[in-house]
Amino acid sequence: MVDVTSLVSSVKGEVITPGHPDYESAIARWARNAERKAGLVVCVKNAEDVAQAIAFAKANDLPIAIRGGGHNAAGASSSDGGLVIDLHQHLRQVRVDVEKRLGYVGGGAVWKDVDVEAIKYGLATVGGTVNHTGVGGLTLGGGYGWLSGRHGLTIDNLVQVTIVTADGSVLTANETENTDLFWAVRGGGGNFGVVTEFVYRLHPQRKTVFAGFIVFTPDKLEKLVEVTKKWWDNVKADDEAMIQVVGAPHGHPVVAACLFYNGSEEEGRANFKEFYDLGPVKDDAKEIPYEELNSLHGHSVDHGKCFYLKGVCFKYPDVNSISEVLEKSEELSKRGDFTTGMMFEYFPLGKANGVPISATAFRRELGSNLLTLITWDGFPEKTEEARNVASGLIDIIMKGPGALTKSQQGYTNYGHDTDFPPEYSLAAPTVDHAAQKSEAAFASNYPRLQAIKKKYDPANIFNRWFPITPA
Repeated sequence: MVDVTSLVSSVKGEVITPGHPDYESAIARWARNAERKAGLVVCVKNAEDVAQAIAFAKANDLPIAIRGGGHNAAGASSSDGGLVIDLHQHLRQVRVDVEKRLGYVGGGAVWKDVDVEAIKYGLATVGGTVNHTGVGGLTLGGGYGWLSGRHGLTIDNLVQVTIVTADGSVLTANETENTDLFWAVRGGGGNFGVVTEFVYRLHPQRKTVFAGFIVFTPDKLEKLVEVTKKWWDNVKADDEAMIQVVGAPHGHPVVAACLFYNGSEEEGRANFKEFYDLGPVKDDAKEIPYEELNSLHGHSVDHGKCFYLKGVCFKYPDVNSISEVLEKSEELSKRGDFTTGMMFEYFPLGKANGVPISATAFRRELGSNLLTLITWDGFPEKTEEARNVASGLIDIIMKGPGALTKSQQGYTNYGHDTDFPPEYSLAAPTVDHAAQKSEAAFASNYPRLQAIKKKYDPANIFNRWFPITPA
């Protein structure tokens, strides 16, 4: 075990090693199968602590992972035997500048921290639809949310970052300072350093919205798809969005629609009248405080279970392929091995895709996100089996006319482990296979990312998420 005496004396935060009473909680993650036995965890209190932790890891040849919200199901925020820089313990502050409509957010905050603080002043930004997701991972990977129709991606509302790079420099990156770095972090993930503070543009937001789930039985699927297509063709980008979930919880196949309307309950129900006319068997949608919006999915994806995520893109729903997914989900649920869910995201994309592809590192999509989520209790070693289940369900959708080609890789934050081979350790993903996935993920922006990577992290010490090979 590495001697941490010098590190303990040089940082203001805590250094936690195996045997420490807080060790198990320090390596715990949202997904149990994402947990790794770290060599040490440094709970940093400021950017200088981060720089010291990076220097220590380099001096002792330790792999580095960065823990913000700890919400990556593949283990990107964990390291087997390495050093974890934990931002979540101390860097969760949120400060709102009401006059300038800016939110200053610590790198370890989760979206609940932001939503709750900003709405006190009638303000909001584009945050994750699960509010215990960390701001860091979601932002650096692009960021879709309920407000994307009105305000674009999370990165389109990012004004500035404070980032600690591989050589220990603490830099400010924005549209006028370190502009290449600012370009790279807007979609390029944690490949360029450790972000200790994000600054977001905030927008006026009403204090209540209409949102919640309505549930349909499978016999309504064909009509639901028809109504959805009609609604999607005429969607009001500024005011509405929807996520439809297909699955078979407890062996009972259902299709649920999580509705969102940025207005009153009366306006929302009128807006979604054609969906209500189909006769949902359950209606939980109502007018709620805005800060509760991103908690609606929380109960189904709470901490402590095992998760596998895989994302692709789709153009429109297809009734035949969705029916087949329902049948397969029912079969899997009755076997008791896994709970499956396919989430079709209907976030208006005009604002997001109106930004030029070259304006940020994020590869803008033409299609909507489809997330396949596999959940199970215990036994993290079942991840490979879950991967196969997810691939099988996705293959069903891919056969349908509403799918994009499988080569059009989905949203990077839904990439799970970027499909590393089963025999490949996630401890330091720098092999050629990972580089190929990264090249596909960033497409035409990849060469520029490689050049920036060479400038700021030539030794590739930040390599836990779609790792970029330096030019």
